[in-house]
Amino acid sequence: MPYYRSLGEIPPKRHTQFRQPDGSLYAEELMGQEGFSSDSSLLYHRYLPTAIVAADAYDPPAWERVPNRPLKPRHLVTNKLGEQNDPILDRQHLLANGDCRISYSASSRTSVLYRNAVGDECLYIENGSGRLETSFGPLDFSTGDYLIIPTSVIYRIVPDGLVRILSIEATGHIGPPKRYLSVRGQFLEHSPYSERDIRGPQELLLEDGTDVEVYVQHRAGWTKFTYANHPFDVAGWDGHLYPWAFSIHNFEPITGRVHQPPPVHQTFQGPNFVICSFVPRKVDYHPLSIPVPYNHHNVDSDEMLFYTGGNYEARSGSGIGQGSISLHPGGFTHGPQPGSVERSIGAEYFDELAVMVDTFRPLDLCGPGLSVEDENYAWTWSGRKL
Repeated sequence: MPYYRSLGEIPPKRHTQFRQPDGSLYAEELMGQEGFSSDSSLLYHRYLPTAIVAADAYDPPAWERVPNRPLKPRHLVTNKLGEQNDPILDRQHLLANGDCRISYSASSRTSVLYRNAVGDECLYIENGSGRLETSFGPLDFSTGDYLIIPTSVIYRIVPDGLVRILSIEATGHIGPPKRYLSVRGQFLEHSPYSERDIRGPQELLLEDGTDVEVYVQHRAGWTKFTYANHPFDVAGWDGHLYPWAFSIHNFEPITGRVHQPPPVHQTFQGPNFVICSFVPRKVDYHPLSIPVPYNHHNVDSDEMLFYTGGNYEARSGSGIGQGSISLHPGGFTHGPQPGSVERSIGAEYFDELAVMVDTFRPLDLCGPGLSVEDENYAWTWSGRKL
């Protein structure tokens, strides 16, 4: 993250003696990226964060994953997936490649304790509210929030009721685009959001317990650790690495006299992919402007759009609705549905809300996604199928 935070009690100098009220030392844990060469935080535990009493292999549900062949645009209807028991272990995988995996969950139950040791996660809250509980402290969330969870942070999801989540798991780190930041990490004036829009943990979370299970996803598979003591035992921490939240409703749209390309909507970047936010906004104001996108072919990327609110004008008549996902792959020229261009002329405002993930390597299709595919979508531009 671009700026420093501190919570709880920490010693004046790092890597020095810091004692608990009973005289014993707090256990210091450095969580850092890129081999001690990037952002990090220091956490001070009441108990050893290294003390495990069991390690068991865990096999998550196995999903089919196939290439997008024959190549065609796809429409996945996520609200047909039903509800899941655990919002983490029962994620329904939709799309994936070597850089990221996109999944969906709808659950009202508290998740297991979980650590993703492969990469950062971005959770988008389509609907609902609750609390993300982490070793850094809790974060309250509600509809429209992005939750950025750094690699290896232990967390669990505690819903208030039914919560629908789009999950983006990376094989590296997710953060603001570099062009939005100064060389020292401050958001620049042209950035569509700033430090004031970002929410970090505001209080610590201390929980007692012994023999506590934590599910760990790692590059060799999954393991269920049993920790001697509960990992939510941090008395204080400081640094630049921590989970944080940003509401899509705080993204400030950039508009112009003519239609602006998708990079103006970029919100985050990951390894070989970007995440963009399409929000309600004033649209193009040239006297001859066409507010909906032009036909385009992103030759180096696949485009996934998750429609999460409002009315997305360019997809009118396609069957796209709340909770839909469209996939427009490289090799296919895509654009507005027939009639959308003429209908958009003269519009001054679009009330739409969507999350876009553009990947720079092709996305494969996963079994749960294929099970809710609208197979008529590919032919909605022509109106017929041979």
